[in-house]
Amino acid sequence: MAESNFVDYVKIYCRSGKGGRGSMHLHRAKYQPLGGPDGGDGGRGGNVYLRGNHNYWTLLHLKYNRHVYAEHGGDGGKDKCHGTDGKDQYIDVPCGTVVYNADTGKYVCDVTYDGQVVMLLKGGRGGLGNFQFRTATNQAPRYAQPGEPMQEMTIILELKLLADVGLVGFPNAGKSTLLSSLSSARPKIANYPFTTLEPSLGIVAYRDQQSFVMADIPGIIEGAAEGKGLGLRFLRHIERNSLLLFMVPGDTDDIKREYEILLDELRRFNPDLLDKHRVLAVTKCDLLDDELIDMLRESLPDDLPVVFISAVTGYGIQQLKDVLWSELNNESNKLQDIVAEERIVHRDKDMTRFSTEMAAEGEDMEIETDDENADSDDDFGDFDGEEEFV
Repeated sequence: MAESNFVDYVKIYCRSGKGGRGSMHLHRAKYQPLGGPDGGDGGRGGNVYLRGNHNYWTLLHLKYNRHVYAEHGGDGGKDKCHGTDGKDQYIDVPCGTVVYNADTGKYVCDVTYDGQVVMLLKGGRGGLGNFQFRTATNQAPRYAQPGEPMQEMTIILELKLLADVGLVGFPNAGKSTLLSSLSSARPKIANYPFTTLEPSLGIVAYRDQQSFVMADIPGIIEGAAEGKGLGLRFLRHIERNSLLLFMVPGDTDDIKREYEILLDELRRFNPDLLDKHRVLAVTKCDLLDDELIDMLRESLPDDLPVVFISAVTGYGIQQLKDVLWSELNNESNKLQDIVAEERIVHRDKDMTRFSTEMAAEGEDMEIETDDENADSDDDFGDFDGEEEFV
């Protein structure tokens, strides 16, 4: 089994069911030579829905199940028998999943909370039987409707983690170490760049049995907004965070410059990220003395809270938690989250950039159909007279 089971995007093919065809039948019974039309209507095709499910954390369950077919509607029968409706298909996804059209890159929908149901593809309506076309002047119509055709779409599912605090920093800035010291999460920690290859979530306990969720994002490098390193793939995970915690090591030559580089990468990826509240944490302060810390304070930006911490020794950890809790519960931050949720705008996906990502990950997919699913939409059987949709 692969070392990582974290899957945050997947490409799947979905197809709704086609409507059943109406029946063209004339009633025949003893002692009823002119029974008249009694062809029943066809059943509707099954719909394809997306459903939010808080029991899922990744899209792993869809990685090897990439073809979703709803059931076709049943054909109508004699004696005005209605065809069976096709069975609907539900695709369970974790909360925070965004859906795009894989062919055009257009935004389709967003699943944000548990139990939310969104119709992705609508099944075709069933055709009317000849019983529905009887009139005073046409008492024995010899035609019926075919069912409406199915709909199909290849979609891209992208997961954006839902967390209160997102950690932003260069590789080896101490993000995983901080998360492991504040929560029960155990991300991989090592002394080389890009140790973290997947986002990690941890629940940070606070006073009076309160808590908040913290997300460790893989390291960002300069040029990540253009696809360098792992930044392009994981930058989207901080779009839903309420608060951004920038982390810069204390032994860096210019802390303010590194912070500005990180801020510029966020701006180039999504300018709306600059509206989020931010906190700067200077890490690895066990390597610094008090005099050097006082000197560094004078050169740091003054438009956001700054905390000096050391996850190894515990220096400044409680102060950091106090600052984070204060910023999360700030009235302006709460109002900003409400407004952002109401006016959230999803940008269409740049498919040229995404194709490069998918090719690098080996995510190419071929649509396979069996004999039953390969039926033509025009296979409506033999009908006499007109065929029309209502």
